[in-house]
Amino acid sequence: MKQNAYAKVNIFLKITGHKDGYHTLLSRFMKVKNLYDTIEFVPCKCEEFTIEGCGEVELKSNTIYKAFVALNEYTGDLDILEYFYNHKVVVTKNIPSQAGLGGGSSDGATFMRMVNEVCKLGLDTPTLAQIGSTIGADFPFFIYDYESANVSGFGEVVEQFDEEALELEIYKPPIGCDTAQVYKRFKKDLLADIKLSSFIGWDQIPSDELLQKVDAVMANDLYKAALLEYPKLKEYEREGWFFSGSGSSFFRVIKD
Repeated sequence: MKQNAYAKVNIFLKITGHKDGYHTLLSRFMKVKNLYDTIEFVPCKCEEFTIEGCGEVELKSNTIYKAFVALNEYTGDLDILEYFYNHKVVVTKNIPSQAGLGGGSSDGATFMRMVNEVCKLGLDTPTLAQIGSTIGADFPFFIYDYESANVSGFGEVVEQFDEEALELEIYKPPIGCDTAQVYKRFKKDLLADIKLSSFIGWDQIPSDELLQKVDAVMANDLYKAALLEYPKLKEYEREGWFFSGSGSSFFRVIKD
């Protein structure tokens, strides 16, 4: 079995508050159709859960492994263990890390959907999304596999937005942004300045129209925080490009 795990961008990302140690948000997530990792289950006798293709990422830090553990804990289904004594997970990585593109979460969520199918777990999509939300805030979006969606709360509220994914070009500068550090910087320097009234109705505006009305700083509240934490990012700004997630990638719409 083999499936693509697509990247995402945040068309806009607005922080709405801070609760229980985490930031809440309102964001438009969009699938990047021309950038994806591949996840494959390959027949192989394995003494333990085995992942290949993720470089130097430690097994217990890998989102795929975390998804494997979460599914086992939720279902208690021994078929999962049996399957991965006889198959290894092979990942072909194309989505860069620390880029704001959700590569790790997409890999883990795609893995969960594949295991649900191949092991016949019978879990519905909301249940998978709930399990995934315990691993990472981006998981539910990737579980639902929408082309475009409004995402809110801690990332667990995912509402499909009726539009096709735009054709996007991605630019990843030679800098990685640590998500936790960017959020910490936002909380320290920018949280007190949020104005909820400034983006009322954004969740109803088509993505291509919205990107014509705003600039990179206005679209993504985390951009200022990333610039404060990683000042060198300023050198890679380009006119008409937008910042995705906590960075460090920029994107723009490919015009016909």
